[in-house]
Amino acid sequence: MIYLDYAANHPAEPEVLARFCAVESAFPGNPNSAHPAGRAARAELERVTTSAAELLGAKPEEIIFTSGATEANNLAIKGLARASRHVGRHIISTALEHSSVSGSLTYLQEQGYEIDLVPIGRDGRVDLEEFRALLRPDTVLTAVTAVDSELGVVQPIAEMREILKDFPSCRLHVDATQAIGRIPFSFEGLDTMALAAHKFGGINGSGILVKRADLVLEPQMHGGVSATRYRSGTPALALDASTELSLRLALEGRERHWAHVERLNRRLREELSKRPGVRINSPEGAVPYILNVSVNGIRGAAFQRALAERAVCVSVKSACSVEGTPSRAVFAVSRDRKNALSSWRISLSWPTTDEEITEFLRLFDECRQQLSK
Repeated sequence: MIYLDYAANHPAEPEVLARFCAVESAFPGNPNSAHPAGRAARAELERVTTSAAELLGAKPEEIIFTSGATEANNLAIKGLARASRHVGRHIISTALEHSSVSGSLTYLQEQGYEIDLVPIGRDGRVDLEEFRALLRPDTVLTAVTAVDSELGVVQPIAEMREILKDFPSCRLHVDATQAIGRIPFSFEGLDTMALAAHKFGGINGSGILVKRADLVLEPQMHGGVSATRYRSGTPALALDASTELSLRLALEGRERHWAHVERLNRRLREELSKRPGVRINSPEGAVPYILNVSVNGIRGAAFQRALAERAVCVSVKSACSVEGTPSRAVFAVSRDRKNALSSWRISLSWPTTDEEITEFLRLFDECRQQLSK
């Protein structure tokens, strides 16, 4: 099997799995319990939380461990909007967001909130002038991805943050799921930030919402204070500890991993560009971990299935998207619906090898020949 779908799920690192098992065995107590086992578990949770905060440029009290980025995005977007409803009900986002963001916004729209999507340029980036023009005194939230999961475009978060200084009632939520461990990125200057450990070698079902300490948001789950009043339930200490380790490993290896993946991405771009009818949708400035392509006249889903029959794993849009619809991200940059329907995504990571790329290119040609008949 050739696995080229790391943006959807990155297999857990062996050290991370070992860490999970070790903590699960060593700390049987509930961190919320007052007995010795509970106190030991609470002390370990505090150590893990402090370390994760340092890695993300945050304070320990700003860390909320979650079941993943979907929960983190829901908690931040709904929680911030509900907590600010006395100020206004206007929200700004983009057409590039993950379904956990767009789905949360649709839910709020049904509750009477007004959603505006800022236009995207041909380079895939937010149009900053249009963004400023959309901002109003009753705008309470801007929700934007740091790195788009379909194209790999890096959004101008720092510039957006500067613009928002003139709108103190508007909070900035960033989905950093595809950014952490890939580009230099921290919580500095943000209001909330979501991430998922399974995107950088952690375990599925674990993630983090970072929330500015003095910021209030309305909880989405109720039933007790637990580790934080914003998320009820027994803390999953072993998952939290494994998340902290996966985060540390990803950040420590970021520059080395980038150099390896960038070389593979450049090879793919050069080779695929030689094939007739192939269109590279990811802009040159995109992160090398994601390469979105289209083959003229062939639906992306059909190409994905043909590759899957040959044990090659790629994605059509993000893993949580609705099947059979054009990629909103690709349409935003190409303005071509047929091209958006033909698009699919290759995503690389540090385990990807040169041999896998060589074999993928051979199988790509085989599939294109078969589907072009």
